[in-house]
Amino acid sequence: RNMGMTKISASNIAVLNLGFRIFFLGAGAYSILAIFLWTGVFSLNYAVATDTLSAFQWHAHEMIYGYCAAVISGFILTAVKNWTGIQTVHGSQLAFIFCLWLIARLLFLFAPDFVIIAAILDLTFITAVIIAAAYPIIKSRNWRQLGILSKLALLAVFNSLFYLGHAGILEQGLDWGIYGGLYLVIGLILTLGGRVIPSFTESGVGYRVKLANPKWITPSGLMVFLVFFLSEVFLKNPVMTEISAAALFIIYSFRLFGWYTPGIWKKPLLWSLYISMVFINAGFLLLALGSFFEISKFIAVHSLAYGGVGVVTLGMMARVALGHTGRNINEPPSIVKYSLVAMVIGAVVRVFFPIVLPDQYLIWVFVSQGLWLLAFILFLMVYAPMLIRRRVDGQFG
Repeated sequence: RNMGMTKISASNIAVLNLGFRIFFLGAGAYSILAIFLWTGVFSLNYAVATDTLSAFQWHAHEMIYGYCAAVISGFILTAVKNWTGIQTVHGSQLAFIFCLWLIARLLFLFAPDFVIIAAILDLTFITAVIIAAAYPIIKSRNWRQLGILSKLALLAVFNSLFYLGHAGILEQGLDWGIYGGLYLVIGLILTLGGRVIPSFTESGVGYRVKLANPKWITPSGLMVFLVFFLSEVFLKNPVMTEISAAALFIIYSFRLFGWYTPGIWKKPLLWSLYISMVFINAGFLLLALGSFFEISKFIAVHSLAYGGVGVVTLGMMARVALGHTGRNINEPPSIVKYSLVAMVIGAVVRVFFPIVLPDQYLIWVFVSQGLWLLAFILFLMVYAPMLIRRRVDGQFG
């Protein structure tokens, strides 16, 4: 074991020392590229290089299976080391997994004729992450984490459905792949958020507080979410979707009320996580009320995706990267606050402004795209050097 650690410590390429480094760097850079291209497509009428996908389908797939999958992979390959005490993939193995993701992205974006190769690489990438995370979990018999792996496995399944739809083999494949993927990511965030946000808050606000986190919320939320998932993705039953979405809003409102403490507003890495959960809850409420108030489903989806997934992934990347490079998570660089503020304002503009002033819809989308780009440019300005360089405390990781 000591020889192994000596060998590990000899790595000169710090960005390949642990999963979060290369994947957070890739996710941040790719989100800028993908949203820049989407701004061109949606707001400036550029054409996406594909004849078989709509612009929306391309955008949705790449934000879920490109950006989100990279963030999730970086997080899980890092967290599994904490959960099990066993070193996860690094060096050439990590570089190989990352290259599968990267080449799939580039082919999907710029070489639509090679979509079959992109699909093979994309699915191999997710499978490789599952195997890399499963090995230490099984070796340490840490069976509690299998639920997280099962969601990753389902993500691979729904990405497969998307590609089958893309190939014309499965009629509903594109739709199942997009909405199934989005709601799996939301489910993963609700699960992981329930684990970490209360403890992060209690240890981070700077005063003694015990947040209410009732045990009934997790199983009841999971059961209702399963009904919601099946209705939204497969059954397309509007009444079932609205009832289950309303129930999820009520359940998770109890959780948000119990998690609140005023000290979060002094800590960007705490209020960003809390606000992201508020946006997810707002998404459920908008889905529940959509038919009553004629609110576009895309508004609700972007409350979940931009406000929920976007804000939480940026906040978690900012936190994880600080802690795992040996820095103080309670004292992030000041620019982090401005990055997260830009992201939250962008989500507000994307979700709520079109409801209040629907005639200016294209303007609100364009402004929210610009704020997303600003948030991630600021993030990479600060975090790219951290992710590329060795830990400040000299440890491996």
